[in-house]
Amino acid sequence: MDTIASPGGLAGWAVGLMDSLGGPGAALIVGLDNLFPPIPSELVLPLAGFSASQGIFTLSGALAWTTLGSVAGAIIVYALGLLLGRERTRALVARIPLVKAADFDRTEAWFARHGTKAVFFGRMVPIFRSLISLPAGIERMRFTKFLALTTLGSLCWNTVFVVAGYLLGQNWHLVDDYASYFQYAVIGAVVLAVALFATARLRARA
Repeated sequence: MDTIASPGGLAGWAVGLMDSLGGPGAALIVGLDNLFPPIPSELVLPLAGFSASQGIFTLSGALAWTTLGSVAGAIIVYALGLLLGRERTRALVARIPLVKAADFDRTEAWFARHGTKAVFFGRMVPIFRSLISLPAGIERMRFTKFLALTTLGSLCWNTVFVVAGYLLGQNWHLVDDYASYFQYAVIGAVVLAVALFATARLRARA
C-alpha cells in the first residue's frame, strides 16, 4: 500500500495492520474503537474503503469486516454492563461528586422509554458509540434485540465512511477532515452539558 503517501501516526499503524492482516485487521481496529475511543472510526473506516479500492479486500468485505469489528467491540462493552449490574452501578453513581442516585433513576427511566433508539442511533455518534452498549448491558436489554440494533446501526455508519473512502481513493483523508468537525461539535456539546449540570447542582447546594 505504498500509494497512500506514507501516512504516519495512527493512520500509518492502521494501514500497516490492514495491509498485513487484511479484513481481520480492519475488524480489530474498528472493534478497538468501542474500547478505546481515542481510536476514531472516522479515521479507520475511510482507510478501510481506500484499502478496498487498492485490492487489499473487496468493498463488501470491507463493510462486512468493519461491521463485525463494531459489533464485537460493542458486545464486550455490553458484557461489562451485565457484569457490573444495576445495583452496583447505582451505588457507584451515587458516590460521584454532585451526582445523586435519583439522577441514575431518571436516566434508567429514560433508557426504558428510548433504549431502542438510543442503541441504534448511538452507533452513529462519536463518544456515545463507545458508551451506549454499557447501559444496554446494565439494564439487561434483550441480547438479540441489542445485537440486531447494533449491527444495523453500525452497518449504516460504516457504509457511509467506507464507501466514501473507496470513492475518494488517495483523498480518503478528506472524510476524516470533515468528520472531525462533527466530532468536535459533539465533544463541545458534552462539555457544555456537564458544565451546565455542575453549575446548576452547585447553585442548588449553595
